[in-house]
Amino acid sequence: MMSEIALLEWVRGPGFQIATIILVVGVIIRIFEILMLGRKSNLAEAKGSEFASGMRTIVTRSVPTAESFKRSSLTIVAGYVFHFGLFVTIFLYAPHILLIKGVTGLAWPALPTPVVDIVAVVSIIALLVVLVHRFNNKVLRYLTTSGDLFAWFVTIAPLVTGYIAFHRIGMSGPALLAVHILSVELLMVVLPFTKLAHAFTIFMARWYNGAISGYRGVQS
Repeated sequence: MMSEIALLEWVRGPGFQIATIILVVGVIIRIFEILMLGRKSNLAEAKGSEFASGMRTIVTRSVPTAESFKRSSLTIVAGYVFHFGLFVTIFLYAPHILLIKGVTGLAWPALPTPVVDIVAVVSIIALLVVLVHRFNNKVLRYLTTSGDLFAWFVTIAPLVTGYIAFHRIGMSGPALLAVHILSVELLMVVLPFTKLAHAFTIFMARWYNGAISGYRGVQS
């Protein structure tokens, strides 16, 4: 049976390399599939700028309208809180920055650890709120699939395991760190093949929709 140290060495070495390769190749394939869908030639005269409309749509679709906020305020607020928190915990936590520096050579200042810790907790709460709301809403509950629940699980797992590892709850330090890294690698592996792929395609899709509207002279 593999020891805790051996498991930690594997997930930090070969396991991370395998997950990174799957993530990169999977994202490339996903984007290639989207581009290969093609676009029919539009013989009509352009009535506006595709580029400008596409960029404008990226911005406008990132901010909820008053009507949509009134209709789904809880989901929207929780979603923004979670995404902001996920960004902070990934890119502004000192150990993560050191990992990124080791891979890419890039580094930047980190936030104080207590701040990141609080943000992680808030992000976990936001995800739990989203799940509870989904099950309490008859329509959302009906539309929820096993794939949606799996995507939710692999998203919250790194936050929960990271929090537990930082506070040394339940197991030894090496075991907790190994479990945390494994949860991250699971997310990396499944991300390109689930709805979570929107992390890499959402701005492309928004720009494309805006560009089509701009070509037709329609406000997007």
